[in-house]
Amino acid sequence: MTKQIVFSIALLITIGVFSYTINRIVSFFKFTRPAFPVKDFGKRINVMLSVAFGQTKIFRKPIIGFFHALVFWGFCVIILGSLEMVIDGLTGTDRALQFLGPVYNIVIASGDIFALLVAIAIVIFLSRRLFFHIKRFEGIEMKKISHIDANIALSIILLLMISLLTMNIGYIEYKSLMGEEIIGLYPISTLFTGLFTSGPAESFWLMYEASWWTHILLIFVFANILPYSKHFHVFMSVPNVFLSRLDPLGKLPNMGSITREVKLMLNPDTAFAAAATDVPVERFGVKDAEDASWKNYFDSLSCTQCGRCTSVCPANITGKKLSPRKIMMDLRARMKEKGPLMVKNGRDFNDNRSLLRDYISEEELWACTTCNACAKECPININHPTLIIDMRRYLVMEEASAPGELKAVFNNIENNGAPWQYSAEDRLLWAKDLEINVH
Repeated sequence: MTKQIVFSIALLITIGVFSYTINRIVSFFKFTRPAFPVKDFGKRINVMLSVAFGQTKIFRKPIIGFFHALVFWGFCVIILGSLEMVIDGLTGTDRALQFLGPVYNIVIASGDIFALLVAIAIVIFLSRRLFFHIKRFEGIEMKKISHIDANIALSIILLLMISLLTMNIGYIEYKSLMGEEIIGLYPISTLFTGLFTSGPAESFWLMYEASWWTHILLIFVFANILPYSKHFHVFMSVPNVFLSRLDPLGKLPNMGSITREVKLMLNPDTAFAAAATDVPVERFGVKDAEDASWKNYFDSLSCTQCGRCTSVCPANITGKKLSPRKIMMDLRARMKEKGPLMVKNGRDFNDNRSLLRDYISEEELWACTTCNACAKECPININHPTLIIDMRRYLVMEEASAPGELKAVFNNIENNGAPWQYSAEDRLLWAKDLEINVH
């Protein structure tokens, strides 16, 4: 009974802290702009099964992608065992899901196997970060705290796997010494039991209990660290893939207000009608975090900071300042800075800072070629160019700020009706001396 009370208190604290954090993040979403309508659920489910659960984009780097996929699949299996631990902790039962029979054996055996595989993968990940210079892990946006954050998260995952294995070993040894039935299958832990010299059953029961509490409390702590960590993608990646932008990557979204104005101008019946005066003034493009769409912000929270986007960006490869990863990290950081102030003072609060310029420079934005290599490579379908283009829109439409070459194009369109510097009357002069047979 004491165990149930202590466990219930720990679970309530965990849920309380987690709920506070999620409610805080949700309150920030209220300041963002609408994105696309979420529909085509069948297609979204297929994308989620392929990209998120199938890890297809991760396998573009086949070796390290395989180990990452093992970690993801391992979590999917082990979480079922964690659910059983919560039920046991609350009700005082032992192996509450054993009624599933053969299915239970498969789940427990898979979790036991994956615990070792995930531990091996995490050791590899930690070794790469600590002892090898991986170029895509570096960059001006990757501060020291970013590396510490990654190492802490990986270390916790490693401890989770070790505690799971020692919990299973203690359980097997205790049940064997007591002559009681061992519920579930433990192919890996059974092999490791030979490493432990026989001792009193109580010592193995203590090993089991200590590991049980270590494992479940680490899960509770980890769950509340994740929203403040780059590893928030543990929660966010699957829904982010489900909410993927389904349009072709090369299709850039238009502003609805501008599209409506153009349609009115092209319609003879409305071209000269007076503009509506009751329509609220809308900011063109993105200047600050609250101007971004909810999907842009969702992307920023889901970003794994893996650097795959930046590693394939042609602008970054050729030495320009643009890093698609930095764009996402900056949006998340800016909302973290301004979000609480807007919650307190309202959406119109101004702290004399903005995402544009204080976080992201004009040089970075104009370096983008909109090739969509970053969005193509991202393992969780983040679409960086949509945010970059919207920030450019603000510069052009609100501040008339653009590189000289673009301003020349804009002037030509305004004066000549085309991007070229020639008037409409002179546009065909290049062909005046050509002999062309007209049929």
